[in-house]
Parts: sequence; structure tokens; C-alpha cells
Amino acid sequence: MLESMNQPDDLKRLTEDQLLELAIEVRAFLVDSVSKTGGHFGANLGAVELTIALHSVFDSPRDKIVWDVGHQAYVHKMLTGRREQFSTLRQFKGLSGFPKRNESPHDAFGVGHASTSISAGLGMAVARDLAHDDYHVVSVIGDGALTGGMAMEAMNHAGHMGTRLLVVLNDNEMSIAENVGAVSRYLTRMRTDPTYSRAKIEIEQMLRRLPAIGTKVTKTLEWVKDAMRHLVVPGLLFESFGFKYFGPVDGHDLPELIRVLNDAKQLDGPVLVHVVTMKGKGYASAEHAPDKFHAWPTAKKEKANPSYSDVFADTLIRLAEQDPRIVAVTAAMGPGSGLTKFQARFPERFFDVGIAEQHAATFCAGLSTAGYRPVFAVYSTFLQRAYDQVIHDICIQNLPVLLAVDRAGVVGPDGETHQGAFDVAYLRAIPNITMMAPKDEDELRHMIFTALTLPGPCAIRYPRADGVGAKLDSPLLEIPIGKAQVLKSGSDLAILALGPMVAIAERAADILAASGVSASVINLRFIKPLDTELILELAGADIPLIVVEEGTTMGGVGSAILETLSDAAMSTRVVRIGLPDQFVEHGSRGDLLKSLGLVPEQLVERIKHELPLAERKPASGSV
Repeated sequence: MLESMNQPDDLKRLTEDQLLELAIEVRAFLVDSVSKTGGHFGANLGAVELTIALHSVFDSPRDKIVWDVGHQAYVHKMLTGRREQFSTLRQFKGLSGFPKRNESPHDAFGVGHASTSISAGLGMAVARDLAHDDYHVVSVIGDGALTGGMAMEAMNHAGHMGTRLLVVLNDNEMSIAENVGAVSRYLTRMRTDPTYSRAKIEIEQMLRRLPAIGTKVTKTLEWVKDAMRHLVVPGLLFESFGFKYFGPVDGHDLPELIRVLNDAKQLDGPVLVHVVTMKGKGYASAEHAPDKFHAWPTAKKEKANPSYSDVFADTLIRLAEQDPRIVAVTAAMGPGSGLTKFQARFPERFFDVGIAEQHAATFCAGLSTAGYRPVFAVYSTFLQRAYDQVIHDICIQNLPVLLAVDRAGVVGPDGETHQGAFDVAYLRAIPNITMMAPKDEDELRHMIFTALTLPGPCAIRYPRADGVGAKLDSPLLEIPIGKAQVLKSGSDLAILALGPMVAIAERAADILAASGVSASVINLRFIKPLDTELILELAGADIPLIVVEEGTTMGGVGSAILETLSDAAMSTRVVRIGLPDQFVEHGSRGDLLKSLGLVPEQLVERIKHELPLAERKPASGSV
């Protein structure tokens, strides 16, 4: 049947038994397809029946289905005409791993970050009302995303407005890691206590039988009804926001899901349907280890070297053993950031705040006021969500918080919403902050050690990649603040590189040397403060400067170097090479770097194109 399901309308022809059979086929397809391409696995297996029910009850694309994050939207893509493209999932020029408006009219809103669907859905619902239209808007949100403050802000606004909006809470007890916080405990209680569901039915039946005689009696009975409902009926939190509440509903009981959704769509005002699902449903290994099967790796490969995230975590543990002031903070990214190892070693000094980057930043600021040395491990793309807190609560007060900016630069298959393109540009303009980027995993160790000696805020950016194989047994040393490192001296030009681009620059310099071009290679190390002394010295030698960075060139470190030269009234030729003024699509890291011209051979061609360098035979004894 799956092969004949090309649009949501095809579902409406199926019987209940056929829909149940379709769910089995969808799971088999997911396991087979995602195991080959890689991608988000557990959440999609858990959302099979929910997605089939949504598309059976609603009429997409006229009705708007808004997915939060999009980790669970693969089945939606399969049922909306994209099944045959799944062999290209998350590959360069292939199917996106997230909903995208320009990919299908059924993708009502582009997503990738958590806690956005209720806000977007409410905007669509209000637009519908302003246009006097009558379509439905459904916002699907996970219990992990519900911990984000933005989701609560949207619920507060939706309840205030009273607009017709259906929120489906897909409660699978997990985000990427296990959910934390009071909201998670509340949902667990509702999910696991059988007296809730039984009491809800019995109380509502009893209340409906109560008579209404006289004004005073009626008011008294209404007070009694409300009091009893608040004591035993689930959904009090959501009803307090102004939502009518349905649930908890078994998210794998397809007929019941369809019935409840049909009931919910008949109501006016905001409605919340609480659906309980199992992450990884139907695949035993994923059911028993949902955190490990959140995403299936693109390809199984042997790791030759530890990743930057691993080295970060190991170094932090080593330093925390010597300094009890060091604490680690993550916003629901413990496994990805490597901090699960820190949590195992120092559980009382590890804090997972949930999907709440704004809170995490200010939480770190508060810790630092009491003498602690908080380290906030956060992906570059998610740190964007806490920009005001970094400025207002950390940097204005000049507090010693270390931002460990993981996934900086090109991150690969997750695409536009996850590329760490902007952190250099959005952080370097902030006063008081020190910014570094290591050329390899060993330099990362020394930078972490250095950062934790500073009296103010610091950010270290590093890529989503394995290390280059640098030795990790040297003693930890402080790096002189604001000092770059000359790796190779040359007379024709200088390549100033940042982070992982240093290795690319070194290989490019070797290629140039083979044609008689002598290039210096500079490991910048610091974005802020820049090594202005070295930059002005190079400019004074009247040689062109090539700046190579794995971040946006607009406002990046190349821009900072141009500002330095402008302030010194120097007109040295500067060529900036990095990410262009566009959002970087999804694909493997290798494919993307090549498409962006950030591999050694392309760097050489760009240099030769930009500069009038004569081809010369290499001098005797040169490389």
C-alpha cells in the first residue's frame, strides 16, 4: 500500500485495517531507508501512527501542519509525495532532513530548532482569522521542545487570544537526551498514573449529572465542579493556559488517535491533544536505547582520532579534578557535546537545563558571580538563541563564563538551520569577550586551560569533526592572549587561517611552493583580540594577505583584519575566503567544503586568480 500513497488524500480511501497495515509498511521502509542514508531515526519510528492520523483527519496543504524541530517529520515527507527521494535524504542536493517550505507545499513552515511550532502555528491561525478563512492549523510539538521558554510564551499568547489552534503534544519522554525539569515530571505523572484517566472519566460523568437549581446553587455547583476538576483531572497546566485538554492518548492506537483528532477539530479556541508515544517504536534496539538511536550515523566508520567534542570533555574533566569551581552546563545536548563523561565523573557539578539556551547563559552568569567557573557547552547554531543573554548578563558584567562553541563552521547533513556560520560575526562585536579557535585538537586543550584562567568571558569555537591526529600528551600551557602563531615564513604572500582552515592553508602553501610561490602561513588562534602587531608587520612588508575562515566572510575575522588595516591607514590587498552571503545547504562536510572552495587545490586556484603571481620553477632545495 505504501507505494500507492503519493498524497495525503490517498489515505482517506483506506479502511481502518488498511491504515494499520500501512503503519507496518512505513516502519519497515524507515528502517531500511534511514539505515542506508543516516538520519533521525527514533522520533520518526515513534510518530508513525500520529502522522498517519493527522493526514487522515486533516487536509494538507490547505490545513497547515507545523512540525517542531522536524526530527519526527520523515513519515510526513513520505506521505506527501517524497517517498522516492528518500535515497537522497540529507545528502548534497538531496532531500532535506527537515521540513522546508521550498521543498513542498505540505511543509507549512521551515524548522530545525526546537520550541517554534506553537508560535508559528498561532501566527498562521491569526492570519487565517484576519482573512476570514476557515482552515485548521495544527502545531506538533515534542515534550522536550515544550520545556523551551518560547513554547510557553506562545501558549500564553494563544490562551489569551482564544484563537482556534490545535496543539498536538507528542510525548515520548525524550528529546535527544532524557528530558529534565518540572514540566517533564508533570508529564510523567500524567502519563504513568492510571488514576488520572479513570478519575477523569468518572468525575466528568458525575459532574454532568449534577442539577442546576437557582442562581446561588448553580454558582456553588460550578465552584465544586472546578475544584474537583483541578484536584483530579489531568491537563491542569494546559487548561490554566486557556487550552481545552484531551489525553493522555495512546499514540500507537491509530483508531483512537483518529477519533480524538476528529473530536478536537470540532472545537473553537485553543485545544491541546496529549499523545504518548514510544521513541523507536517497532525497532527493538531503538526502543531500549532511544538516546543512542536518536539519529542513525550516515556511515559506519572507524574513528582514527578522537573528536574535538571528546577532547573538550576529557580536558574539562582533567581540569575539574584540580579545580572544584569548574561546573559544566548543557541545554539538552549532553551526549553531542561530550559532557555525559563529565556528568558521570562529577554528577553534582553537571547541569542539563533542557532546551533553554537563554536560561543556560544567564544561569552560568549567576554561577560565576559566586566564584564558580561555569562552562556552557553549546552548538554554534543554538548559541544564537541566547544572544541577548550573552551580551546583557555575561559580557556587560564581564563575568568569567566559558562558551564552548561546538559545531562551529560547516556541520553537514542537518543543513541551513544547523551550520555554525555566524558565531564569529555575532560574538566578536561584543565588548569584554575573548575569542579563540584551535588549529587542532591539542591546541583546543591549551585554549580551554587558558580560558579558565581569564577574569572575563571567553568563547572557543571548534568544529564537528574528528581531530587531525595531534599528540595529546603535552603539559597544558597558557597561550599568550591575542598572539598568533607563524607556522611558515614566505616572501610572496601570507595566508592567515583560523581553526580547521589552518591545515588547509598549510597544504595550499605546499602546492604554491611547488610553482615557486613563497607563502607564509599564520595560525591566527585569536579572533579577539587580534594579533594586530603581526598583521601590521605583514602589511608593512607589502605582501597580499589571504584570510581563510570556516565562517561567514561578512563580519568574520577577515573583516576584523580589514578594520585593523583601515584604522592604521594601510591599503594592503586582502582576499577574504570563507562562507558566502548565503545559507549553506545540507550535505557531507567534504562535499560542502568543496562546494564552497575550501579545499587546498581550490584555495590555490582562488589565490592565483585574485593575485598576479607569476608561475616560477621551485628554487633548488625548496618543497
